[in-house]
Amino acid sequence: MATADRRTLIQVFAINALFFVAEGLAGWWAQSMGLVADGLDMLADAIVYGLSLSAIGQVAARKRRIAHLSGYFQLALAAIGFAEVLRRVFVAGAPPEPLTMALVSAFALAGNLTCLYLLRRAKDGEAHMQASWIFTSNDAKANVGVILAAGLVALTGNSWPDLVVGAFIFVLVIRGAVRILKL
Repeated sequence: MATADRRTLIQVFAINALFFVAEGLAGWWAQSMGLVADGLDMLADAIVYGLSLSAIGQVAARKRRIAHLSGYFQLALAAIGFAEVLRRVFVAGAPPEPLTMALVSAFALAGNLTCLYLLRRAKDGEAHMQASWIFTSNDAKANVGVILAAGLVALTGNSWPDLVVGAFIFVLVIRGAVRILKL
């Protein structure tokens, strides 16, 4: 099982690292808080997958500590993200570019669905693997939110849908972190 877990974690690590770069750059270019938030979440997930790789073959107590470390990391990410959402609320800028938001998030959704498929056997496994499942399922929800926000930005010409989705993504991150800390 350790070999299968290792292979799965390496694959989802690579997917998340790729989409961190893609969404981060696209979010910066398109001025989309939703894409930036999801990109940061992908970075956090890639780090979590790296931590989970270090847990393979370890005793159960170490695996729980690694899962908890992942949860605390997610909480810290959410705090930073909320600060950026608030900054953007008070420093109004041009609305984000909705087509870029929708297209990049659709590709990221495909990546996250691939990760969920790869992790499907792990969702009921040990704590470090359950944490991986939780993070990835939250990411897929976030992608759908960014796609919906892109449509609303296109319809309204306003940044608010993007900011709301950015905040929502960080709420998902907090919920996932709390679930992991309870494992």
